Amino acid sequence: MIGEYVTFVVFVVTTVLIPLWGRFFGSKEKTKAEYVFGMGTISVGAMMLSIARGTLGVRSLIGYPSELFYRGSAMWETLYGMVTAYPIVCYVFIPVYFNLGITSVYQYLDLRFNSRLVRCLASGTYVVRALLNLGVTLYTPAVALNTVAGVPHWASLLLITVITISFILLGGLKAAITADVIQGITMIVIMIAIIAQSMFSAWSVEKILTVPIEQDRLTFFNFTGDFTVRVDTTSAWLGQLFMSLSIFGCQQSFVQRYLSMGSFQEIQHTLMINIPIIIILFTLVWTVGMGIFSVYAECDPLMAGFINKIDEIVGFFVQDKFSYLPGFLGLFMGSLLNGALTLNVSNINAAAIVTWEDFLAPLPYFKDTRDKKQLHMIRLIGAVYGVIVLGIAFSVGFLSGVIEGSMLMTSATSGPLLGVFLLAMLVPVANWKGAASGMIISHMVTLWITFGGLTIDKETPLLPTSVEGCSNESFSNRIGQLSDTWFASSVGTTDGFQDVFNHNGTNQSRQFPENIYAISYMYYSLIGTFITMMVGTMVSVLTDNPEEDAYDQRLLFSPVYELSRAWPGEERHYVYNPKIKAKSIEKSGTEFNGAYSEKPERKV
Repeated sequence: MIGEYVTFVVFVVTTVLIPLWGRFFGSKEKTKAEYVFGMGTISVGAMMLSIARGTLGVRSLIGYPSELFYRGSAMWETLYGMVTAYPIVCYVFIPVYFNLGITSVYQYLDLRFNSRLVRCLASGTYVVRALLNLGVTLYTPAVALNTVAGVPHWASLLLITVITISFILLGGLKAAITADVIQGITMIVIMIAIIAQSMFSAWSVEKILTVPIEQDRLTFFNFTGDFTVRVDTTSAWLGQLFMSLSIFGCQQSFVQRYLSMGSFQEIQHTLMINIPIIIILFTLVWTVGMGIFSVYAECDPLMAGFINKIDEIVGFFVQDKFSYLPGFLGLFMGSLLNGALTLNVSNINAAAIVTWEDFLAPLPYFKDTRDKKQLHMIRLIGAVYGVIVLGIAFSVGFLSGVIEGSMLMTSATSGPLLGVFLLAMLVPVANWKGAASGMIISHMVTLWITFGGLTIDKETPLLPTSVEGCSNESFSNRIGQLSDTWFASSVGTTDGFQDVFNHNGTNQSRQFPENIYAISYMYYSLIGTFITMMVGTMVSVLTDNPEEDAYDQRLLFSPVYELSRAWPGEERHYVYNPKIKAKSIEKSGTEFNGAYSEKPERKV
């Protein structure tokens, strides 16, 4: 095992130092813009892989295979929502953002509604969501390290946090993307190796497909029509579509990457090429789950007591089946830790930038802060967030799997955020009063449903597994030698999961509000978006004041603006905003028809 630890340490140290090489021996980020946008030296290929890595995340390698093993392939169909979201973001969101010359995507809401309240509500929503999701990301490698090496969860979490804070203090977007590329390539290699090993262990290529089918792990196009089902085809597609639109189109860490590119055509090319990349990577990670299930179908390590949680199955497989290959286990563990590290760095950086731009920079005390000092403040905020994420990660272990935790947190916060952006881009009459009211009411409803859902039994039993095929030869000698020490000392027990195995869900007749609490968390983002837009539009219509609520027409999605001009009635009043530094979207330039008022921009 010494070789595994050496490989682990060497990989982590190398993948941390390479992205930071320029910090010590190359040009350094001297301004906030260089730190945020990577000094304009990021290649299209690196950007595509970085966006793909951010879409899937390190938790996918741990969470999705265990999802297939113990719950089936229903969550696989979230791919439909991801793929549908990309062209919408590309052709609706990006054309609006690209013209603004902004650092924080939430500056758009300030320009559109001329309201600090709306901007801060959206920024706060994003920061909370980012920190909650990063808690799941940070916890993911801790599960695997505990499974394989008996490393206490707190030690893994603390190690990643220390490295993350160091990375934040030293590197910017360019360093984060470089680390993403290294991590992305490593994960692909590991997934291919696991699939190949599962074929060898099952003594058949066909078994990877036939065994999951025979035991009901692969079921697609399941339209139940029941909103309380944890996930079916409808909820997977619609739920993930709204979550993905919120993430890809309204999240600072993604928009920051788009705006670091030089032209709209480059952004368009990158996003559309990313669709087949995501399909391949997503399919690859689920195939890992199929391979592992084909090997352990008759001897489930969880039911046999060798692991404590469903998310430990991938780490267990690597430890069990790669015992003959020195260094591979260390590489696997190093990849998970490095993956959590890179996602932590890029997302904490984004959250820190949003916090500075949207909450602190407007305060009178920071009004005349020099650019270099702003950079120092962003890094300090990032370090503080690193500590907060550490605290959140300690509570993630109480959730039923990293994918479950991530989906719940994302869906609960995506709706209000996406809704206010759609309101701003697609509803000309929308004003700050409607936007603020919509977000606040949407948050109240979604949080009520989310916390209420935690108080009832939603009946999501794990699929049946077997230990009938277990024998002395089921696992490698390494597993036999370590089961009495490392596995026995792992944090947690299997009792809760055995209860889930033995639970026979029955349809219960629920009364209000339990019938609302029982709605699948996959629909939370859709519900939040609908409430924000419905309430926002109604309040805006009731409080409409064309003169007071006037804004620059370039802040609308262009086809919506053209449609509004053709709408019967008096044409809406717009004002020219000199803060918007327009860029050309088409090579020939973009023309905006319609007259602006010569009235100067309204001050608040």
